[in-house]
Formats: sequence, C-alpha cells, structure tokens
Amino acid sequence: MIEIDVSMSYRLGPERTALLALEAAAAPGQEIVEHRFEIANADLHHLAGENRIGRRCWAVLPDREMNLRYVAQVEVTRPRVSLDDLADSALQDIPGEFYSYLRPSRYCESDLFEDFARTQFGHLTGGGKVAAIRDWVRSEITYEAGHSDATTTMAETFDARRGVCRDFVHVFCGLVRASHIPARYVAAYGPDVTPPDFHAVAEVWLNDRWFLVDPTGMCAADEIVVIGAGRDAADVPFMETPDDAELIQLSVQVTRR
Repeated sequence: MIEIDVSMSYRLGPERTALLALEAAAAPGQEIVEHRFEIANADLHHLAGENRIGRRCWAVLPDREMNLRYVAQVEVTRPRVSLDDLADSALQDIPGEFYSYLRPSRYCESDLFEDFARTQFGHLTGGGKVAAIRDWVRSEITYEAGHSDATTTMAETFDARRGVCRDFVHVFCGLVRASHIPARYVAAYGPDVTPPDFHAVAEVWLNDRWFLVDPTGMCAADEIVVIGAGRDAADVPFMETPDDAELIQLSVQVTRR
C-alpha cells in the first residue's frame, strides 16, 4: 500500500483559477482504496486527463490564496517486470492512438537523435534496447536540482548531462522514440523520491502493452502511483494557471504502509 499526503498553498493571480493534476489515476495496475481532495472554499470542476488517463480539476477561488490537501491510499497491483525479454512491435502494428508517442514533441526532440540511437543502441531490439537506453541515461545524466527549469529540453539536458527527474524522462523518451518504440511521459508519486516531491517516470510500448520505467532508478514499477501521462512535461503539469502564481508552501509525502 502506498500512502500519499500532499499539502500546498499558493497565492494566485487576479484570475484566482488553477488547473490541477494531483490525484492518483483510476488505472490498470493500481487501485485507489481511499482518497480525499480538498481546497478550502473553492468551486471544483473535474475533467478527464490527457488521453483519458486520470483526471484534472479546475479550482476557482473566492480570493487569491489557495490551500490544498490531497491524501490517498493506493494499492499497486502491477508486478515488477524485466524488460529484456519483451518484444517491440512492427510500426504497422502499433495502435494509431499511440503514434504521437513515436514523434518528437516540445521537450523531446527525438528526431535529432536518430543517428545517435542507431549508433549506440542499434545492435539491440525490443526490451533489451529499452533497458540499455534506461541504463545509459542513469549512467550518463547526473541528478542535480536547480540545474534545469521548466523550459529545459531533451537536447539541452543531453548536452549538459545534468537535470532532475523531468529531464531524465525527456532524454529517455526521446531516445526510445528515436529507436521507433513508443514512449510517453508519466506524472507519478513514488516512495523513494529524494528530495520528496512530485515525480516523473516513463512508459514504453512493448508486448502490446505499456510498461513503467523510472530512468532515475529511484522507484520500481510496483511502487509507482500514476497520476497522468502525455507526450512530455507540457501535457501533465501538476498545476497550470492563466496568470502568475506564487508558492507559499508545498509538501509531498509518499510512504509505504
């Protein structure tokens, strides 16, 4: 059982509105045992998440201070799986709704890395190739908070060889896509994230299904709680606002029960 406890306070801009993606998804591989999502005095409007994975919530506040609490208990039922024995799919056999995960996106310029992927990983296939890309990212990229920001792209991280989970996932997804295997960015919670915060992992399409991969190595698939998924970080931010927002307080605690 994974327990999640998030509290945050923001001072919003004049619109007093925020779009939030914080709740654990009702998705295969995880069961929400109980949860509570509260924003004091807010008018809440829920809607489906990107690709109908999870859900988002519009919060409209009577004043500019937003105080939020989200607590949940989630039973993760997906097993740990070795990637090495998994097969990839012929391009013509990949479902059409997943083709966007083969293409470059705002933060994953995968088309710029096809020659590198071919040279570095072209001798491998399927899950073995994905595992080699994961291991390359873990060994070549150094986790360093503060080095990147919300605008940093895969190409910039590849050159700098430093970043946080968001950057690890962008490089990983970009190299997997450059190898003609679908990969998507996943917003998540994990119990071993250091420092404690929202987390980013990836999913890859192998054996005709999605498999979770954490390029940072912090979390295993059987302890990751998925929030939502998209092409890159632009699709699944934990909060969006139509104007400025000032952080007052943020705490993300994820523990095993």
